[in-house]
Amino acid sequence: MTAEFAAKLAEYGIDYADAMDRFGDNASLYERLALKYLDDTHFVNMKAAIEVSDFDKAYSEAHSLKGVAGNLSLNDLYNAASEITEALRHGEYQAATYDLPVVEAAHEAARAGLMAWQESSL
Repeated sequence: MTAEFAAKLAEYGIDYADAMDRFGDNASLYERLALKYLDDTHFVNMKAAIEVSDFDKAYSEAHSLKGVAGNLSLNDLYNAASEITEALRHGEYQAATYDLPVVEAAHEAARAGLMAWQESSL
């Protein structure tokens, strides 16, 4: 892909160059796996768990979200998920609740970028 394409994905918090390093320049594999994130449920499950104060489940989902985001080079989401994961790990539930909108914004941005990619509108 071109630098222009990578720059467009970067607007959504997706680091395409990092992903290519991570995926050994296998663009088709990365595209296939990255687009699967559109069906990922870790964010939705984490948010629901926080809303009902099930912080053990929220931690598990946040940790999984962090892993998926990191593996796919969804860097803004990875950073936000890392913050909420650490808050939940340390029992800082108010901080986790405060961090939730930041994670949601990064999640929605990543999804928007991936949907644009899927629809070939980048």
